[in-house]
Amino acid sequence: MNNSVGNTARLIGAGLRALLVLTVLCGVIYPLAVTGIAQVAFGDKANGSEVKDENGQVVGSSLIGQTYSLPKQNPDDPEEAARPDLKWFQPRPSNGLGSNSVNQQYSLILSGATNKSGDNPDLVKLVTDAKDAVIADNSTATYKVRPTDVPADAVTSSGSGLDPNISPQYAKIQVPRVAEQNGLDVKQVEKLVKDNTTGRTLGFMGEPRVNVLELNTALKALTKS
Repeated sequence: MNNSVGNTARLIGAGLRALLVLTVLCGVIYPLAVTGIAQVAFGDKANGSEVKDENGQVVGSSLIGQTYSLPKQNPDDPEEAARPDLKWFQPRPSNGLGSNSVNQQYSLILSGATNKSGDNPDLVKLVTDAKDAVIADNSTATYKVRPTDVPADAVTSSGSGLDPNISPQYAKIQVPRVAEQNGLDVKQVEKLVKDNTTGRTLGFMGEPRVNVLELNTALKALTKS
């Protein structure tokens, strides 16, 4: 009987010691080590790929798209469509899954696409209306956008619905409008786009892209200078 109690006590003691050691190793030392390595080797990415303005204030993440819209004329009307603020470069559409209180920049509850087929009448109308809006918004007195100038990313959302990037082609057709709205020279804005264009990863993966948040942050700094 005593041996049984003694063995049980030893087993419980060994279990508690193992629990304590594993808690310290896996719950304290390992997380601190991983966090430390991440901060030293990948500080920017570990902190959420934050984008800061010229004052050092965080304005968002380079991984998540944002919208640049004018305030609603009637804030109490949930059916009122957002109107783009044309002094900024506009992102691709974010036709996702509904509104939420977490991600208020892109109107999504979850990351995802519309899942509509290419011949879906609603999707066809959505794309057609978006194309008409892109042409109307970006045509100026001296520059007319042709239907063939509008790239696919200007009228369709990404697979995640959160894509922060647009194609250089979409950025290009926005240059005259952004320059006009901000009283800038077209060449200045073209250089801004060029400076914020990222090429293919490792030279062959993916497509060239322009991060809209980073581009608009640079635009904001330029208009204040």
